[in-house]
Amino acid sequence: MRLVILDRDGVINQDSDAFIKSPEEWNPIPGSLEAIARLNSAGYEVVVASNQSGLARGLFDHAALTAIHTKLHAMAASAGAHIEKILFCPHAPQDNCQCRKPRPGMFQTIAQCYGIRLNGIPAVGDSLRDLQAAVAEGCVPYLVLTGKGEATRIKGGLPPGTVICADLGGAVERILQSSGE
Repeated sequence: MRLVILDRDGVINQDSDAFIKSPEEWNPIPGSLEAIARLNSAGYEVVVASNQSGLARGLFDHAALTAIHTKLHAMAASAGAHIEKILFCPHAPQDNCQCRKPRPGMFQTIAQCYGIRLNGIPAVGDSLRDLQAAVAEGCVPYLVLTGKGEATRIKGGLPPGTVICADLGGAVERILQSSGE
């Protein structure tokens, strides 16, 4: 199975320290939706795994998150891209859940949904916790320098084997090269 796991904020769309709380605040990073379309064209399914603690913090509700994801799906479709699934953790950091990255719960759910192990599956994120959750389930970590990615790179402590790319388009290029596309 050809699968790629993406974080959302800072990878697909512009991030905000004030959280993305509405469809109006959700804006794709230039080229990100086209990069997803390239993955789809090469036979990859794309799944999003995203921490969304704004829910637990009361910054937005499930209806707003659904509206944001509806916009994401519509804009992706207009770029010729398709996102198979969007998983999210609604918990705050202090909730000590298993799904909030850096814990691997969302990655385990993805593995269960597809009935596969995630060894060697590319996972793209812009934060250390994205990469840590991915590596815990055997994924190949890709750090993009968009969103919080540049600060993450500077801070260091990246998992061994992390592939660093300017943006999602660069990560997709590397993923396709590594698969012989």
